[in-house]
Amino acid sequence: MSIFKKIMTAIRGGAREVGEGIVDANSMRIFEQEIRDAQTHLTNAKRNLTDVMAKQMQSSRELDRVKANLTEHEGYAVQALNAGNEALALEVAEKIAQLEQEIIEQQQNLDSFTSSATKLKDLVKRSERQLSEHQRQLTMVKTTDSVQKATSAITDNFSASNSKLLSAKDSLERIKQKQQDFDDRMLAADELQAEGSDQSLKAKLAEAGIGQQQSSANSVLERLKAKQNS
Repeated sequence: MSIFKKIMTAIRGGAREVGEGIVDANSMRIFEQEIRDAQTHLTNAKRNLTDVMAKQMQSSRELDRVKANLTEHEGYAVQALNAGNEALALEVAEKIAQLEQEIIEQQQNLDSFTSSATKLKDLVKRSERQLSEHQRQLTMVKTTDSVQKATSAITDNFSASNSKLLSAKDSLERIKQKQQDFDDRMLAADELQAEGSDQSLKAKLAEAGIGQQQSSANSVLERLKAKQNS
């Protein structure tokens, strides 16, 4: 039995963890839906508040009517007394007593509606402020979530493509080196061609006795003799 209880406890714990995981995975959607539900409840509360305020106004008008009726019958009672008709005055007094009781009841109704309306107004205002704050927070967390997802995507893509970027860089360097080798070979060929043309021209000039001639032993000796004679 003890083992069975532990197994059941483990199952409940696993179910709780799964439930928490689902809640965490859908926390944004849940929060948004809760705000929509709160908005619906607030709309219904405003509608109920409208009904209470309407009844408050009706009760106030009814109270004013009864008070006016009371004032009117008090005048009738005075007129009956002035006319010496005490029996009629007593009958009117009974009506006045009924009206006074009705005024008490209407005043109680009015006070009740007024108190309820005041409390509901305060509740609606506080709910509106709280709902507005939740909506602002929702905008903030949605924006933060979007930024975090974008940052994560950029980081993941960079990590995944890092080796590709390095490989592409190596390929680029190989291409640049190949192009540089080609340019160097072309430059060497041009220099070689230029040197070949220059040597051919010098040989032709030497054969024609034009230009700088190479010194020979005889010419050196003749130059030395000329210096001695001078």
